[in-house]
Order: sequence, then structure tokens, then C-alpha cells
Amino acid sequence: MPPAFRLLAAAAALALAPLPALAGKTLDAIKSRGQLACGVSTGVIGFSAADSQGQWKGLDVDVCKAIAAAVLGDPNKVRWVPLSSQQRFTALQSGEVDILSRNTTWSLTRDAGQGLHFAGVTYYDGQGFLVAKKTKVSSARQLKNAEVCVQSGTTTEKNLADFARAQGIKIKPVVFDKFEASLKAFFSGRCQAYTTDASALAFIRAKEAPNPDDYQVLPELISKEPLGPAVRRGDDEWFAIVKWTVNALIEAEELGITQARVDSLKSAADPSVQRFLGVGEDLGKNLGLDRDWAARAVKAVGNYGEIFNRNLGADSPLKLPRGLNAQWNKGGILYALPLR
Repeated sequence: MPPAFRLLAAAAALALAPLPALAGKTLDAIKSRGQLACGVSTGVIGFSAADSQGQWKGLDVDVCKAIAAAVLGDPNKVRWVPLSSQQRFTALQSGEVDILSRNTTWSLTRDAGQGLHFAGVTYYDGQGFLVAKKTKVSSARQLKNAEVCVQSGTTTEKNLADFARAQGIKIKPVVFDKFEASLKAFFSGRCQAYTTDASALAFIRAKEAPNPDDYQVLPELISKEPLGPAVRRGDDEWFAIVKWTVNALIEAEELGITQARVDSLKSAADPSVQRFLGVGEDLGKNLGLDRDWAARAVKAVGNYGEIFNRNLGADSPLKLPRGLNAQWNKGGILYALPLR
């Protein structure tokens, strides 16, 4: 082969060779301090809330625990940082937290305008309304001239204004900075309706209402609210780790890899299961992690289905149906990118 062709062949081979994964400054900092800083809500049951013993629980909490298990080998190496709606983006941008896992809607302005990267959707939600049955309101379209309690700094506030304009009705938003203050105002009769994500309304009705049977969630959803964890831009390696850990939790459910079966399935013949558990192909090296990263994540918190059922579904006080959050092959739209 002439020298020129040998040079071209070598260049082509180099271009096709996989690049080594770099650790990234965020992962380096996490390993140095031995702890993941996770931004959560100030208290939304099912997503992130501290129990009477101060232990944080919820779907968003389990996402951070899974990531801590994947990168640090221990789901308990997490520092929980409760953040209000107004604080959350600044805390992430400033580096106070490594990840925001706080029932936050993925939107264009937040993705492109706030310096964030959303790592996936962990819950498909929509905005609804909670009303007292005594108001005789059975549809959101009947809220003409109503005062509606809403939390500031949220997509909820903007969606309410858009809904009123689209319906040609006047709605007066009563805006509160804090979640607790907005609930207190609604249940005291200050507002005729309360609006937020439908999943949160189910919790509010079941756990915060003086008598749940006196209240109802109206049937309409007025928005799309894809909720998921976000990281700040500028660290592609960390973004990849968070993104693929979320995908791993979803993929594990589809493959039948549960928290209890992680170890026993390492002898399974299915190449997809072997690859996931690090028995076959080593996927971790592409993320700057070891081959057991995904197995540790699932062993720490379970697969997505287990996480959902424990925090929001049949095994939780909320008992929400899977709905859109069922797997793509079970009537939902939940779909993991291929782990291969």
C-alpha cells in the first residue's frame, strides 16, 4: 500500500474509533466531596418530601438515589437541598446543586433560555383544577370570574393565563410564593379553585384537604407537563450520566430486571440483560463509570415501575394510574433509549 493510502487508512480508523469517556468537572467534584447535591421540592408527596423521621422519599428522590448509587456506589450519599419554585434554577446554575430533581416541567424556554439540559421525562403530567364540590363547578370552563390560587414562578401560572384567553373567560389568579401558603388560602375559601399538576392535585385532595370527599379534581387537563431532572449546561459528561441512568431505570422495567432480581439475573441468557448488568459488554466505560453502574442503580431503588408503584401508584397513598407513564408496549408512552 502506498504511504499516502496508509496515512488515509490510519486517519479513517482513528476517526471511527470510540473516544474515551472523560470524567467531567461535575463528576470529579461529586467524587471529591463524596456526595451528590440534589435539588428537591420543599414537600410534594410522591415526588420529593421528607417524612416524620426526616427521610426523603418520592419519585424524584429515587432518581437522585439511583444516580448516587451509579457514580458513588451508595444511594445514601446524597445531600438533599429543598428549593422553592423561585430558587430552583438559580441553585442549579450557581452550582449549589448538581442536579435538579424537583417535579420540573421541560419546556423550550427553560431548556434553551435557562442554561439547562433536561435529562429525560420521568413523569408525564398535565395541569388541572381542584374545586370544592359545594361550588357546583364540574368543568374548568365554568370558572368564569373565579379567583384561582396558583404558585408563582411556575409554568402553571402562565398556563392559567393562556387557558383563560383561549376560552375567552376572565380568571383572576391569586399568586403565592410558597406552596404551603397557596394551599392554606384555597382551603380557607380565599379562592374558588386551585391549579397545579394533576398528580399534585391528587396528593392535595387526599392528604391536605380537611375532608377529601368535599373536593374534586375537574376532568380537564389544560397543558402538557413533562417532568424530569435537569443539569446545567457545560458538562456533557455529567449530562450523559444522568440521562442514561434515567433511561436505565425505564429499560430495567421493560427487561424485567427488578430490585430483588438484579444479582440472580446476571446468569440470564438474554444478551440485553447481560449487557445491562455489565456481564457482557461494558457500557459503563462510555460514561466514565464501571460496568456495574446500571445494576447498582436498580439494586438501590428498583426499576421505574417499582419506583412508580411505591411513590405514586398502587402501593402508595395516592394510587395514581400509570396512564401515559406506562411502558410503550403496555399502552403508555414511556420509552427508554437503547442501552447498547
